Amino acid sequence: MNYAPSMTATEPEISRSDPRSRSSHDYVALALLTAIASVAGLSFYYHRDAVLLYGDAVAHINIARRVFDSRTPGLFQLGTVWLPLPHALDIPFIVNDRLWRSGIGAAIPSMLAYVAGTLGVFRLVRGLASRPAAWIAALIYALNPNLLYMQATAMTEALYLACFVWSVVYFSEFAGQIERDPQRARRSLEKCALVLAAAMLVRYDAWLLGAVVAIAAVIIVWRKGEAAPALRRGLLNFLLFTALVPGLWLAYNHAAYGNALEFANGPYSARAIQERTRTATMPSYPGENSPRTAALYVLKVSRLNLAEGRTDYLLFTAAFLSLLSMLYFSRNYIPWTLLWMPLPFYVLCVAWGSVPIYLPEWWPFSYYNVRYGLQLLPAVAVFVALGYEFLSKFVFARLVALVIAFLVLASYVSLWMHTPICLREAKANGNERMQFDRQLAAELQRLPASSTLMMDCSVHPGAVQMAGIPFRRVLRESNPVYWEIALTQPARSADYVIAIAGDDVTRAVRLFPEHLGKVAEVGTLPGPRAVIYRSMPR
Repeated sequence: MNYAPSMTATEPEISRSDPRSRSSHDYVALALLTAIASVAGLSFYYHRDAVLLYGDAVAHINIARRVFDSRTPGLFQLGTVWLPLPHALDIPFIVNDRLWRSGIGAAIPSMLAYVAGTLGVFRLVRGLASRPAAWIAALIYALNPNLLYMQATAMTEALYLACFVWSVVYFSEFAGQIERDPQRARRSLEKCALVLAAAMLVRYDAWLLGAVVAIAAVIIVWRKGEAAPALRRGLLNFLLFTALVPGLWLAYNHAAYGNALEFANGPYSARAIQERTRTATMPSYPGENSPRTAALYVLKVSRLNLAEGRTDYLLFTAAFLSLLSMLYFSRNYIPWTLLWMPLPFYVLCVAWGSVPIYLPEWWPFSYYNVRYGLQLLPAVAVFVALGYEFLSKFVFARLVALVIAFLVLASYVSLWMHTPICLREAKANGNERMQFDRQLAAELQRLPASSTLMMDCSVHPGAVQMAGIPFRRVLRESNPVYWEIALTQPARSADYVIAIAGDDVTRAVRLFPEHLGKVAEVGTLPGPRAVIYRSMPR
């Protein structure tokens, strides 16, 4: 209570720190440091065969590849459920076969996004706080071991976080400029719309974020009263642009699949996948239809992405206390609260969106979607830095910085000691798949170089990728017209037919075995198993 006047008195001084006055040297230095960290991270994980451990990463790479390398190339090869921007950004980097097969090409957009996200965190904090606070936030973000791993893969986390952070940057600048310079505020709002639209094409998290930012922008402009015409036009452009993106995605799904909500209720949707995985012993998952339990799991996985063991509360608690202090003492930073939007979003997803999270420490003691905890990393980084900003007004600044450095060091060392949880998730769910893919790829490489294949690549596209076989030689499930015909006459459809246990090709071979001769078997049940058949002369 007694601190309120002092905190308020410092606000004008903080507010005068404008992004335009930032030191270019800080940005250059930060860009160089993060670029070095990014390349080092890629090199480290590539030489440990970890770049392709995530099955989703392999799927992202091969969705992008089939847009230009397929029996039926084109934009409709972008598929559904997953939003298209990550795949579109991967395409230029995986045209080269070596970059495609290794997975390095598709990691490049993630690496660039990692650098951009760090710069965004720095700019956000520097806009309203001191230079040391901005550096603290940027380093907490950039040095997170889980993010360093994810940015070395084709996963969408680093790309979404960059778009997310820059959306908040431009919205924060819009909110701060609206009184002083409506014209600049309009430009900031339009930049926010562009970055937010990009985020909405990366992950569905941004759809809720877009709705919240739109409501906030309307309230801010409405409270201004007789807003300048330019500002009203900027708001209209923002609303139209952010509404256009989901509209286009709905139209794409309708055109490609005859169902505008294919991504939400189709056979590859989260709901459909969850229904297929229900068993008599596990008919539900923790948090389903229970927002309280869902919140506990989301908070726990968020902490596990920041630290492990006894230190897992340190950074998250510091950030949350800073948030409460901000709401009580200085609401100048209210736009930054948007960084906490992933928390309600994932609670809703777990409770009612068929999106389970499994943790090794809690039932069912497994790994699934633990990477979702990374979404709160920007909030933690920014609000820990804000805590430094507050405390440095009353305590020796270097002492506060030293305490924060200790908290960060203790937290991140604990992650390295336990192995980052995102990497553990990738290993737990990907080691068996990668071993099978390598075995199958070795068999596929023995086939004649000019031969054609029939294979369901929805689960194991990595085998074709590792073998370096162009998708234009592979008749697969993403070639719908030809695929349906091939399932009724597999021997006539390709030189070699690859049947993976439980897939549509296996059923087709069982129903139409004529003129098919077994060539090789790969894997053993109950793990993945494939049988390679050769079409015999008639």
